[in-house]
Amino acid sequence: MTDHRDVLAAAVSRVGGTSRPGQEQMADALAQAFESGDHLLVQAGTGTGKSLGYLAPVLTRVHDHDERVVIATATLALQAQLANNDIPHALKAMAETTGHEPRSAVLKGRSNYACLMRVRDQAGMAQESLLSSEEVASAVDDTDPESVTGAEVVALREWAEDEAERTGLADRDDAPSHTGRGWAQVSVSQRECVGAQRCPYGEECFAERARERARQADVVVTNHALLAIDAMSDVQTLPEYDHVVIDEAHELVARVTGAASAELSPQQVERVAKRCTVYLDDDLGMDFLDAADDLQQALDDAEPGRVTEPGAVTMAFERVRDVSRRVASALGGREGGGDTDNDKRQVLAVVREVFEISERMAALGDFDVVYVNDRERAGREARVAPLSVAGLMRTRVLAEATTVFTSATLKLGGDFTNVAASFGLRAHERVDDSAPRSGNEAGPDGEGDEVGPLPWRGIDVGSPFDYRRQGIMYIAKHLPPPRRDGITAENLTEVAELVWAAGGRTLGLFASQRSAEAAAVHVRRQLPDHTILCQGDAQLSELTRRFIDEPAVSLFGTVSLWQGIDVPGDTCQLVIIDKIPFPRPDDPLMQARQQAVTQVGGNGFMAVAASHAALLLAQGSGRLIRRSTDRGLVAVLDPRLVTARYGSFLRASMPPMWATTERETAIQALRRLTGQD
Repeated sequence: MTDHRDVLAAAVSRVGGTSRPGQEQMADALAQAFESGDHLLVQAGTGTGKSLGYLAPVLTRVHDHDERVVIATATLALQAQLANNDIPHALKAMAETTGHEPRSAVLKGRSNYACLMRVRDQAGMAQESLLSSEEVASAVDDTDPESVTGAEVVALREWAEDEAERTGLADRDDAPSHTGRGWAQVSVSQRECVGAQRCPYGEECFAERARERARQADVVVTNHALLAIDAMSDVQTLPEYDHVVIDEAHELVARVTGAASAELSPQQVERVAKRCTVYLDDDLGMDFLDAADDLQQALDDAEPGRVTEPGAVTMAFERVRDVSRRVASALGGREGGGDTDNDKRQVLAVVREVFEISERMAALGDFDVVYVNDRERAGREARVAPLSVAGLMRTRVLAEATTVFTSATLKLGGDFTNVAASFGLRAHERVDDSAPRSGNEAGPDGEGDEVGPLPWRGIDVGSPFDYRRQGIMYIAKHLPPPRRDGITAENLTEVAELVWAAGGRTLGLFASQRSAEAAAVHVRRQLPDHTILCQGDAQLSELTRRFIDEPAVSLFGTVSLWQGIDVPGDTCQLVIIDKIPFPRPDDPLMQARQQAVTQVGGNGFMAVAASHAALLLAQGSGRLIRRSTDRGLVAVLDPRLVTARYGSFLRASMPPMWATTERETAIQALRRLTGQD
């Protein structure tokens, strides 16, 4: 049997690293989980090296037992990092240690690969057959969106043909520069795909080629959404697997919720109706368009928020459902010869999608949350989301394969229980070496005993960082509690003082875009010699690059900056959090989830709202210390973190920095850190 520690040591050596106790502890725990079949939660702090920590036992497992492991990440970016950096090093380490190199593959959703039927058979620009992509690009009017998109499509089609010729995958990440609008002209969704058997280019299909490579691989890297889609669907998307490692697991619930949610808007119904009228008689086509109008009227008359009782909105859903069913029947019953068959099959697919969404919304199921939502630009739409994803994960993933969840943030309030429950694991199922394994019980997700007990363990392998020596947690106890109508004048003054003391070098994390913008305006006015960037001023990637490249610059923003941004060194020596990031009190999904917990005797606020805030606080404050040499201060401008009863739960979820509520202490610490005192 291969020793995973030998593989880990070889992999660490290849990347020029050194042995880390937390990384070794993590690798040991994974190897034990694969052997015992117990599920595992591993909190591995920043700097642990968790990718190699799980890759070493994964590769030794597939080598010794002829099994397959799926690794699911939250983002395509981490997929790419694993595929291009970490996995190649780990595979070479396996080859050095065992003389054998397992096979790996990356698998994404179908829309991430170009579609040859769209590339070759869809009507394109007239100049496509006459000009090269370079010639088209030189003639583009940059002020005309249609011209820009057309040039993108020509370049994308040439690239896709090159990929076909060299048996590549035509992965969007490798494509020429393009917009989402351009990519939509050369790709299809899973639902729109007519299938390899019916497609005239099925034998060359890029998505099928990627799936075939995954079927031949020992380790398959995918994303949370595709894992969820595979679990929800009766059609297999991923190859059979024995174990799954879920990285960035703190994002799993949100990603699975997104994959299991759907929207229905009048514009969407109208577009689908217009697209299929060529195949319908006039009366049925008009009925479909009228159903879109009925939905528009019902949504306009409704109050934003959750729909819990039958009424005008559900009647509109039923109208869309009934008409789309008739349209699908008409389209499905008119199969024939000719070049339009594949076009009609794609139209039928989107009609069926409208039918399934409207049917789900009309049902008002016990485990769904249906609500009316106001959009900033396009008016109202209806949405449906799962009340919980725990049941789906429990019955379709955890019951089928040993599952490892890992992240820098899995313990909330100092314990794994809340996060484990959101994944479908129950507190009484947690085991240690001496604890008896108890039976199962029904939970608020509506799932009962049908899958049997699912034992699990949770370990925290710590972090190589000494947070108490490297960081200070300043909680501004003297400030007034936050207001719902925006950031207070006192908070604005505090932000400016802190940025001044830090000499810039600040990442400002705000609960709303309005507060971020107000703070940026105020600090620019008070500190005219400082450069303050604000989310929305330019593309976020461009702002982040400037923040990294120019140490004295500060960056203010909202949700997308709370996690994922990695800025080590002097660039970020102050993180400001203006407000505890509770979910919006009018969020229908969060409200429903709180009520569901309360109805079964739990504390809905702590299980949902406080846990949501704790996760973001842990992620946000974790932006400060990214390397062992980093020093700095996290300033939380919300006194409730020390005055409210739930404050201790939130603080226990954050890095264990030295804490103070004294403003002058914080100011002087920042000035010393930046050499001003």
